[in-house]
Amino acid sequence: MVFSSPAFIFLFLPAFFLVYAALPARFRSSWIMTGSWIFYGFWRADFLLLLAGVTVGNWLAGLALARASEAPRAERNRRLVVGAAVAGNLALLGYFKYFNFGMDSLNAVLGLFGVRGLETWSVVLPVGISFYIFQSMSYVIDVYRGDAPPAHDFVDLAAYVSLFPQLVAGPILRYKDLAGQLRQRVHSETRAAFGLKRFVVGLGRKVLIADALGPVANAAFSMADPGAAEAWLGLFAYAVQLYFDFSGYSDMAVGLGHMMGFTFMENFDAPYRSSSITDFWRRWHISLSSWLRDYLYLPLGGNRRGPARTYLNLFLVMVLGGLWHGAAWTFVLWGCWHGALLAFERLAGAKRRGAVLSGFFGVVLTQLAVLAGWVLFRAQDLASAGRMFAALGGANGWARPGGLGWLAGGLELAVLALGVALIVVEPRARERQAEAERAENGTRAPVLPRLAWLAVGVLAVVRLAADSYSPFLYFQF
Repeated sequence: MVFSSPAFIFLFLPAFFLVYAALPARFRSSWIMTGSWIFYGFWRADFLLLLAGVTVGNWLAGLALARASEAPRAERNRRLVVGAAVAGNLALLGYFKYFNFGMDSLNAVLGLFGVRGLETWSVVLPVGISFYIFQSMSYVIDVYRGDAPPAHDFVDLAAYVSLFPQLVAGPILRYKDLAGQLRQRVHSETRAAFGLKRFVVGLGRKVLIADALGPVANAAFSMADPGAAEAWLGLFAYAVQLYFDFSGYSDMAVGLGHMMGFTFMENFDAPYRSSSITDFWRRWHISLSSWLRDYLYLPLGGNRRGPARTYLNLFLVMVLGGLWHGAAWTFVLWGCWHGALLAFERLAGAKRRGAVLSGFFGVVLTQLAVLAGWVLFRAQDLASAGRMFAALGGANGWARPGGLGWLAGGLELAVLALGVALIVVEPRARERQAEAERAENGTRAPVLPRLAWLAVGVLAVVRLAADSYSPFLYFQF
């Protein structure tokens, strides 16, 4: 079940909120847990068992941390508990996400020496495991650090880990930010209306823009010898598709959160208007970049151990961030690319005592670097990425015979232009947060904008009724 499906919009969502609204406040977290488990179990029951097992294990770890604080050798015991919990989470993530990749890589190396590869089983990747494992780890780490109290009520932690609006594709939430909201939330008509608007806007971004550009990107990246024009068109289409697909999901998650009384962090802040890679990672997938900063970069030493260690830390964090996105060498190289760019900008900025680039030129150069990374991010393998880079450089000429008409018609080009225009003029995260605060304080939106997003919702539903199943791109991570 995905947000952009009739089953979710017309069956699950109304049923969930009818029960939610009818329940007394003290039972609503229990219903969030139950509804979220139903939502997740729709994919596979064994996936749900894994989610429940991860939740139980981290809940017990939180309770053990609380007990260890009162025992002799408290700090030693606490370190053992948090170390075991983090190791257990990483072991599960490593097995389900990287076992196939590791064995394939090992067999490839053995093949180079003429050794027969090992015969192994294939592991199915549970949907959303990267997100709920990271949230579970942040819970035990925050409890260990004293940033959040342990969840003595299992329902509180289970509702947090399995919260269906963001369960399978983020944003990655911190327990310390939601602990109080799980116990007490503010519900109002204006806040629910704002949440519905954000949901509809996200649905429109996904269905009307991202899904329309998907076939263009898929066709270009699947060609054996695209011309330069086709390669660039496909790459631009993919960059816009990925952004509107993922930011659309985040908008829908934020909107559903407001409808339930929660305030989630914004996950995007006009990233394609960034003038440096450093700035890009402050604006793209903010919940992941801030998680990597707080739970990986800073514990590695951050920038406190000299310039060389800072550059190494930046590089390592981005390589691991690439691996988080997928178990493939293309993702590793994508992480290496961004890590090298971050280290270079840090070095250049330190020498010049200012930004590496600024203004329009900085934005253009930054986005070209981002586009180069998207080639690695989208390509099926390194050979495909190499062919795409060659095509972008003109190795196959300007275009295949027959022009670009077979790849993209007038509708797709119009949608691409619309996507680019929205990227240029869309509001920043602080403006969206201010709008959310006005809604929480009871300020109603003007009639015209309400009619506009209502029209977007109608168009999105009409397209949903006509199109086939289209999952969100980040479900694979």
